[in-house]
Amino acid sequence: MSEVATKNEPVKLTAKDFASDQDVRWCPGCGDYAILAAVQRTLPELGIPREKFVFISGIGCSSRFPYYMNTYGMHTIHGRATAFASGVKAANPDLSVWIVTGDGDGLSIGGNHFIHIIRRNFDVNIIMFNNEIYGLTKGQYSPTSEVGKVTKSSPFGSIDTPFKPTSVALGAEGGFVAVSIDRDTKHLQEMIRRSHAHKGTSFLEVYQNCVIFNDGAFSALTEKESKPDNVLYLEHGKPLVFGSENQKGIVLDGFTPKVVSLNSGNYSVNDLMVHDEKLKDPTWATILSRMNRNPEFPHPIGVYRDVPRPTYESGLVNQLEAAKAKKGEGNLEKLFNEGDVWENN
Repeated sequence: MSEVATKNEPVKLTAKDFASDQDVRWCPGCGDYAILAAVQRTLPELGIPREKFVFISGIGCSSRFPYYMNTYGMHTIHGRATAFASGVKAANPDLSVWIVTGDGDGLSIGGNHFIHIIRRNFDVNIIMFNNEIYGLTKGQYSPTSEVGKVTKSSPFGSIDTPFKPTSVALGAEGGFVAVSIDRDTKHLQEMIRRSHAHKGTSFLEVYQNCVIFNDGAFSALTEKESKPDNVLYLEHGKPLVFGSENQKGIVLDGFTPKVVSLNSGNYSVNDLMVHDEKLKDPTWATILSRMNRNPEFPHPIGVYRDVPRPTYESGLVNQLEAAKAKKGEGNLEKLFNEGDVWENN
């Protein structure tokens, strides 16, 4: 191979190339470490130069993330990472923009920004670390904490109805909505790859264990003994089967899901719902989202919905190009001094 060809070859990156020189400061055993490692392992596979990545965060334990990534990034203000990311993507559409947030940062003070970036459909990737608690501020209940949660800010138990993040994202017309778990590394990396591949806003909720203030919140989904009966892995075009011996499944009674036994003789695999992540109507994905954290059902893990629609920045670029073609390049001084203007006499 010639020297020129060698020089033109893209540099092969590794996980170490994406690790910064900053000491990672999370509590020992925190699920954030696993998510950071999964992202750093996955990005080299995407074939994108390191300088094309931008990680943007708000406030919270998860929001330290940009410091630990050897890429461009910004640690911004509480709940406003989506606003900063929108500006970055609008000004630089060729960048791969990632928003790292938590259930408090993204759904409490940042809730309004969260729904509108999904509605607008910027081509950005949102990873929400959901530990169902405020970790950085020492254990108050969060927008995803269960009713009755006893914390320092709810000593008699929370009386708030919690958000289901996937339902919120789907209600905001989310085209890509997925769920994974910090301890399921292989699955988490696949969801990160799928998030990146989607053209438009992708939303990936990751169940993340807070060992200090909410330890074991997702143990039913991660422990060897309980996981088979509590986790339903979603695969496009495959029936909804789960259980230690794949002996259970999900059928629909109208729009109501129901768990059935495949050993009873009353149902077979052919009777079960088949997952379709490509449905344009979000009803099916919403049904899956309502099964989240409902003890009557297994918890759906995987891609709920993957449906493309036009991105905001592409529409913005098209409008600018059309305006230039019609009126020519703009002149800011001329714009300020034409039309209805006011003069001080």
